[in-house]
Amino acid sequence: MKRLDGLRALLVDLDGVLYVEERPLPGAREAVAELRALGLGLRFVTNTTARSRGATLEKLAALGFELQPEELVTPAAVARRRCEERGHRRVALIMDAAVKEDFAGLEEVDADPDAVIMGDLGSAFGFEILNHAFRMVFGGAELIALQKNRFWLTEDGLSLDAGPFVAAVEYASGREAVVVGKPAAAFFEIVLDSLGVIAAEAAMVGDDVESDIGGALEAGLRAVLVRTGKYRAEFVAESGIEPTATVDSIADLPALLAPA
Repeated sequence: MKRLDGLRALLVDLDGVLYVEERPLPGAREAVAELRALGLGLRFVTNTTARSRGATLEKLAALGFELQPEELVTPAAVARRRCEERGHRRVALIMDAAVKEDFAGLEEVDADPDAVIMGDLGSAFGFEILNHAFRMVFGGAELIALQKNRFWLTEDGLSLDAGPFVAAVEYASGREAVVVGKPAAAFFEIVLDSLGVIAAEAAMVGDDVESDIGGALEAGLRAVLVRTGKYRAEFVAESGIEPTATVDSIADLPALLAPA
């Protein structure tokens, strides 16, 4: 098994790496404790947009993962920064109501927004919502996607994520979304800055070969793919992406990092 030497920090995905919905994955809590004991800087990074940052912290605590608030990074933080940089004050928020608290301070509107920010609505997505988003983007609003994942793993199997719905608005409007979650370079830059490390000193741990692994490698990090969550061998083969290392689960990761 390939060792990972010279690392100072790890970026760890949540869903599919630490847990699946309400079930911690075997050995995940112990692995996080071991990684902390090695003195690594940790950031827990997620493309999940079905719950607020506060609710995500509460869920992690309930599952036995104790984090400091600054250790959790979500796409909403990057979206807010983009809105501030671009002067977007009026925004249409296409996402679960609970997630909207992460955008406090911006004015939520239903018409003539500066930006349309799309997250996950699950089964609530439908024609009326997508058509309304299309009209606002076609009318000139910037389309910002919190993430563009194709699918994710739920207790009853693989399910559509936000990506297909963002793609529908892109296709209809002829405008490409600005994606602020993984695999966007800006997302990784913000996380690395918060850790005070350069890309070569960090690695991403994830179950999504495109957004986690491909995004990290493109940003200059190393990348460890876990065979849990949404991992599918055939999808990895089709992607053409070569992880730095592949392990059965995060429980196997400390062994790659511990001093020889």
